[in-house]
Amino acid sequence: MTTADGYVVGIDLGGTKIRGGIATSSGEIIAELTVPTSGNGLMRQIVALVHALCTTAAVDANHIVATGIGGAGVPDPTGEGFDKAPNLVGVQNVSFAGELALALGHPVVIENDVNVAALGELQYGAGLSHRDFVFISAGTGIGMGIVSAGRLLRGAHGAAGEIGFLPIGADPLDPANRRRGPLEEMVAGDALTRRYALVTNEVLSSPEVFLRAEAGDPAAIASVNEHAKWIAIAIVTVAAVLDPEIFVLGGGIGSRKELLHLIFDWLARLGNSALDVRVSELGNSAPIAGAVRLALDSTESLAKGNPHEHHR
Repeated sequence: MTTADGYVVGIDLGGTKIRGGIATSSGEIIAELTVPTSGNGLMRQIVALVHALCTTAAVDANHIVATGIGGAGVPDPTGEGFDKAPNLVGVQNVSFAGELALALGHPVVIENDVNVAALGELQYGAGLSHRDFVFISAGTGIGMGIVSAGRLLRGAHGAAGEIGFLPIGADPLDPANRRRGPLEEMVAGDALTRRYALVTNEVLSSPEVFLRAEAGDPAAIASVNEHAKWIAIAIVTVAAVLDPEIFVLGGGIGSRKELLHLIFDWLARLGNSALDVRVSELGNSAPIAGAVRLALDSTESLAKGNPHEHHR
């Protein structure tokens, strides 16, 4: 079966939830589903999600020609598993994509989740009017996808944009801050909840801290503002190196519009008020849309006889 006759699946594999969409050969997403990440049996979860998407969209599973997966890590040199994936279990040192392909009965291609979100922006969002931009996702962790001259930049080892490892924020000389990176220690979702708990002795989720801030809770306001400061510092750091046209923010925390004005305040204090920073208009759809694009691109590469073209 050719891509034109079939469908593709795009999956956003996060540390706390798995979101998937099924799309036609033209890239139109016809159904989406979200399930919590269990931490164990990740492959079984993905297989079940693909079949659930097929049921929801009334599509025969045999008509799926490829699945694209964006995961919170860096594809390893084989293109089969993930490195630098502290928030995912069961994807490192294994033939993750290969085993999934056997279980699903069609090719599976993987990519860093923020790169995938940047692909979504390139095809359906910011990329429609800008050819040089970065997509910064802040949520369970932080990462960045880089688009230059309309092309996704992956770097020599596929790790371009891993800004969580920038030596700013937490002490970069402390080995304890190297598992997920010094910057990520300051802007991960649990960093926000930890800040609030240090002041109040109350453990809340990130969304709950934002709700408290909206209600005027001083501790929550201070916690969110500190979060905004470190995101702003990351933006200024990236601007000095890449000089993109715009910065697009996404992820569970980065996509919160109430955070944007705090980031602007910090950018002004840092002497960078002219930077163009905006929240993704695609919202939660960016990673799924990008994973769909990844799957479609992989089928085109296979058709041309370049099975690894999508990793270049």
